[in-house]
Amino acid sequence: MAFLQIEHITKIEQGKAILKPISFVQKRLQRIGIAGETGSGKSTLLKIIAGLLQPDGGEVKFKGNVVLGPLDILIPGHPKIAYLSQHFELRNNYRVEELLSMANKLSVEDAAIIYAICQIDHLMKRKNDEISGGEKQRVALAQLLSTAPQLLLLDEPFSNLDRVHKQIIQSVIDDICTQLQITCILVSHDATDILSWADHLLIMKDGKLIQEGTSKQLYFHPNNEYVAALLGEYNLIDTVKHPAFAQLFGEGTIGKKAMVRPEQFTISKDGSVGLSGIVKRVLFYGSYYIIEVLIDGLIIKIKTAAFQYYTGDKVLIGISS
Repeated sequence: MAFLQIEHITKIEQGKAILKPISFVQKRLQRIGIAGETGSGKSTLLKIIAGLLQPDGGEVKFKGNVVLGPLDILIPGHPKIAYLSQHFELRNNYRVEELLSMANKLSVEDAAIIYAICQIDHLMKRKNDEISGGEKQRVALAQLLSTAPQLLLLDEPFSNLDRVHKQIIQSVIDDICTQLQITCILVSHDATDILSWADHLLIMKDGKLIQEGTSKQLYFHPNNEYVAALLGEYNLIDTVKHPAFAQLFGEGTIGKKAMVRPEQFTISKDGSVGLSGIVKRVLFYGSYYIIEVLIDGLIIKIKTAAFQYYTGDKVLIGISS
């Protein structure tokens, strides 16, 4: 029996299909990431899984039982499924410890573990108007966890956070999964935020599930340019317009388009194998460089850690095995 089973879920709003039949299965403790552009239906799907929004078709089954929607139950939501909205709210004029005590269903010891994992145990005496947005988010997350959920749904947890607070919440979410043994689904419009976290990645567009698999599968073998762009920089190379690349990629690519990540290319100043090109631009990104090289009339982006290329250099380009 699957831990969570999504069966042909659909949703229509004002005559428009927000979700077209979507199905997938989640195992216990499996980390599922859902990515897609704004308006692709990610948040709607998450709310339906949580039992907070009624589907127009299909079913959500949690541990074999159907998750009821607002039309089927007096108080919407499933007691073992926690949903953290990107628009979470905390009650005003309360200390953090008061806010947490209102929701807590755990022992003092177990609650303390959650507060430590959420990195909020030092905030207990502060009022909610005395803490930052990132701290408020972690307090709201701790509130949900203190109700002892088995499935945690996170809707855009990284949006509107600076780099420091994003790194903190990423660490907190990882600890929730590993230390508390809670199964999690995380939604993000920026797939690069969840590439290293997700065991299984789903990509959505216009209410459809267009590709799924491991992060590595989707990163190196995207179905289309939409998926490729969500997961990072890529080079689109048409071997019809730029036949020189066919000899680099192999005969199987002749007459086709190839999507190649910048780090899949190799670059050198000498050698006998590869395509000859001219460096047009060198961009510094801290731990690496992006070298833009003109080859056969096409600008190719190449990622390298080596600081040895300058505008105007003649270089040889290869492809990593």
